Amino acid sequence: MTGNHKDTTLTRRRALTVTGGTLAAGGLAVAGYQSAFADTETGATATASASAASTGGACMTLMTSVTEGPYYLDGALVRKDITEGKSGVPLTLRLTVVDATDGCTPVKGAAVEIWHCDAWGYYSGYTTANPGGSAPAESEDGSSADDDTYLRGYQIANANGVVKFETIFPGWYTPRTCHIHLKVHTGGQKEDGTYEGGKVNHTGQLFFPDDIAEEIFTLEPYARHSGSYTRLDDDMVYDGGGASSGLLTLTAVHKADPSKGYKGSLTLGVDPAAENTGAGSGGGGGTPPSGSPGGAPTGAPPSDAPTAPASATPSASSSS
Repeated sequence: MTGNHKDTTLTRRRALTVTGGTLAAGGLAVAGYQSAFADTETGATATASASAASTGGACMTLMTSVTEGPYYLDGALVRKDITEGKSGVPLTLRLTVVDATDGCTPVKGAAVEIWHCDAWGYYSGYTTANPGGSAPAESEDGSSADDDTYLRGYQIANANGVVKFETIFPGWYTPRTCHIHLKVHTGGQKEDGTYEGGKVNHTGQLFFPDDIAEEIFTLEPYARHSGSYTRLDDDMVYDGGGASSGLLTLTAVHKADPSKGYKGSLTLGVDPAAENTGAGSGGGGGTPPSGSPGGAPTGAPPSDAPTAPASATPSASSSS
């Protein structure tokens, strides 16, 4: 990531913080974000939760590793809030990284990296790729998000192995179900605003129950993307394994009003000694998003990924 690119992104984020966050057309009330993103858990509660995860059998097996997909970019920023003003239903993620080979003990210092599409199915760095169905152009969302960095980021696990992200509920694109990509890294360190070195222990995806996702997609701005949504049972990557395959536990902030947001949680059982980059892994394949041109990167990201142009296109051989 170049210095100019990084400085521009950080300046924009500071501006959003000062103004309270600019929401795009069809956006949600700031109060909804504040309630969904509130961190009310005390240190004692966090410790108890981590202990319960370690002893309650939540990670008796390793998480299922899958392809990283065609939309990965290197050089994501270390930050809790990855929205950059993108409009959508607020989503708080609380992920706990544990060592499945050592009694599910917390993996302190693990770096969890996530990336996902916006409410209309567009990824930063690939904003001209058609998400399938009928959706407005990504540029019509009216946000101030950086087209190379929105909805991507790292968090470093605390002593209890816990990371938290503030984001929005992802949209969808053909032929995939609603999902979030993630990697778990160990052995590296924060440097120049991102995470460098170490190795990738796990590459996976997070999934959402169909009933909740389909309800969210009736709301604005999601409803402006029409077409055939792929349910979990028909997805090319999700294998039906529940939590060990990345299925999130979701709790509504306000049961009567899904637009107020959700809290998602999951325990990630990994092997800190293993390495799995997701490049060339199984569980991918299929046709590309409708109308997307070919000749784009596959597997490992392009060498200039930190400064990839917004016109970059996804893989012609994988839509995961």
